[in-house]
Amino acid sequence: MTGRLSFTVLKSAALALFLVCGAVPTTFAAQTASEQTVKFESEPLSIKTAKGETLKFTVELALTEPQLEYGLMYRDTMPADHGMLFDFGTTRPVMMWMKNTKLALDMLFLDRNGVITHIQENAVPYSEAIIGSGGPVDYVIELNGGVVKKLGLAVGDKATSAALSAKHGK
Repeated sequence: MTGRLSFTVLKSAALALFLVCGAVPTTFAAQTASEQTVKFESEPLSIKTAKGETLKFTVELALTEPQLEYGLMYRDTMPADHGMLFDFGTTRPVMMWMKNTKLALDMLFLDRNGVITHIQENAVPYSEAIIGSGGPVDYVIELNGGVVKKLGLAVGDKATSAALSAKHGK
């Protein structure tokens, strides 16, 4: 009787393991498929520095919840003059992280007028450490790590784009 009970327990455990392991690839495949459907539109964005320089970028727009969640995750490269503009829809403190993000990024936190209020340079790839906005903001621009230092971007510089203008009529 002990042998039969052990076999039944072993058989049940094997079935449970198969069901759990069998479900994982399906979940991963579904997640991967949904991630691949996140599309972004792009537009030009300029940043006017305190020195009077106007720096030009092309940014992808993260406007919807799936876009805001996905951001620049899983990207292997990004052109030097490209980035992503996150529009959170309201003024509030924002928390970012680098989970599943392969690229080091500089993050520019902007108020409702497009003015940079806080900068996080060289956010570490794959880090789950929380990166705070340092106060209420409306937008975040992510650029390749090192761009802030290379171009001399600073708090007080102002970003402009069609998306920023459309929201606040500026």
